[in-house]
Amino acid sequence: MHKAGFVSIIGKPNVGKSSLMNALIGEKLSAVTQKAQTTRHRIFGILNDENYQLVISDTPGLIKPAYLMHEAMMKFVNESITDADVFLIMTDVIDKFDFDDVIIKIRKMGIPVIVAINKCDLSEQDKVKTLITFWQEKIPEAQIIPISVLAKFNLDLLLQILLEHIPVHPPFFSKEEISNMPVRFFTSEIIREQIFLNYKDEIPYSVEIMIESFVETDKLVKIGALLCVIRDSQKGILIGKNGTALKRVGTEARKGLEKFLDKKVFLEIHVKVQKDWREDKAILKNFGFAP
Repeated sequence: MHKAGFVSIIGKPNVGKSSLMNALIGEKLSAVTQKAQTTRHRIFGILNDENYQLVISDTPGLIKPAYLMHEAMMKFVNESITDADVFLIMTDVIDKFDFDDVIIKIRKMGIPVIVAINKCDLSEQDKVKTLITFWQEKIPEAQIIPISVLAKFNLDLLLQILLEHIPVHPPFFSKEEISNMPVRFFTSEIIREQIFLNYKDEIPYSVEIMIESFVETDKLVKIGALLCVIRDSQKGILIGKNGTALKRVGTEARKGLEKFLDKKVFLEIHVKVQKDWREDKAILKNFGFAP
């Protein structure tokens, strides 16, 4: 009676979708920062047990597209709606969910819906109860559960509910896998996370990363990464005076890569101006987007 199924996490930016998937899987697969739109791709995290395989889909936060890249990000969300066995709508105690079109689409699928209200430990219980009532009225068939990813509150209960809804099915992936994404993808994500953590304003949203080389030996991994920015001024900010800003990013990214790959890492980073890459179909395709 082995069970296997797909769970799609859907919600607005910064409500904790990536943190939740990482917590459930027990591995850091999705980049997590305090800035919105950290997640740009759809990432499968695979939770394996002797009796089940839960394939959790972390998706970009719901936004109104401003660029072709945003349209591609929302395409990832729409794909996750069409192939899910369970929908997990992620919200939090301060989120004002205003994507009713997405809820209509989800409800039309006739698939189980769970609403997880994150950060409930940071709010008064009366407000949490009000939010539960709000979501019960919005999606009467949904199961509503208050959680706290940071405090690990109700995560076991959430997992139990998810497992109740997935079908009896053989594993979709090898039980040794924890994601469908290649190592190069996670390499770029670890570097991009440091961009989000170390720069302000528009810089993190103007940078995309291409792994140009990845050579692995028994004890060492040599990685060449190219950071693409939109304007010359951004290149200067990214590099910093005497290269100090980029060196700091490289140092922290290398630490994260060594932990992830469990090997010594030699990381070489270059910066290139690629004007309007967020609106260029050919460039976006190279970055793994399909507008």
